[in-house]
Amino acid sequence: MPRRYVILDVFTERPLGGNPLAVVLDSQGLDDAAMQHITREFNLSETVFVLPPRDPNHRARLRIFTCAHELPFAGHPTVGAAVALALETRLSSGTMLLEETVGTLRCEVATQGQASRKGNATFIVPRQSVLEEVEVSRQQCADALSLSLADIGFDAHRPVVASAGVPFLFVPVANLTALARARMDEVAFIRSLGAFGEAMYLYTIDDEGDADFRSRMFSPGLGIVEDPATGAAAAAFPAVLMDAEARVDAKHRVRIDQGFEMGRPSRINLGFTVKGGVVTEATIGGAAVVIAEGVLHV
Repeated sequence: MPRRYVILDVFTERPLGGNPLAVVLDSQGLDDAAMQHITREFNLSETVFVLPPRDPNHRARLRIFTCAHELPFAGHPTVGAAVALALETRLSSGTMLLEETVGTLRCEVATQGQASRKGNATFIVPRQSVLEEVEVSRQQCADALSLSLADIGFDAHRPVVASAGVPFLFVPVANLTALARARMDEVAFIRSLGAFGEAMYLYTIDDEGDADFRSRMFSPGLGIVEDPATGAAAAAFPAVLMDAEARVDAKHRVRIDQGFEMGRPSRINLGFTVKGGVVTEATIGGAAVVIAEGVLHV
């Protein structure tokens, strides 16, 4: 059966930047094993399978797979799939409700005209970010990243585990130099830190560019050596910021640049609202551009 697909670069407006994503637009009849095999065939960090929604008032149901297993939620697949669906129906702007395993996501999407291959999408994070009550060793983080102990942490930022549906081990590093020097030692990670999740998300203040933070993400557990842009980690970032910084009641905007060390620059727009000292809502947004399309014969 022929099944249409598109490949997009997400969290970028330029082809061959950002985080690549495959979106299979015709996924009815595929079982879990077939979706996993197709994901491995594309060999990208994630592949999205579009299915009819369970609720007819929703736009679509999405299933998201890495080369290792299915995810309940992920940021760049949500942004990329929303843009792909808007381009598919020639929607210039509007709201769509997308069903994922984690819940239903409300997504604002806009494209650049009927002939365009580009668009932007912003979704409300379906679960609020939370910290896990764990103690993470700075030395073990340093060992897993081939860094020194002095490279771990800045100001009041410390290694923590946070999640907005997918848990990440957040590791602040001292500066951009340390961020660039980091190299994952998979054996040290699995031995000492594997109980805290499948991925390490490094971040530091961007004191050279125009972003607020620069980041990198390593995930041997997900079969990803390094990820160019990680929306699910950005969705959990408000809890990390609230742990280390005094954020007043207001709407906050944070830009995170990622993927620069890989030659795939990505820009993620994080928004979150603080009321009574608590994060009440968060959004993730960015651009996406279609770079390829075709048909699967499976």
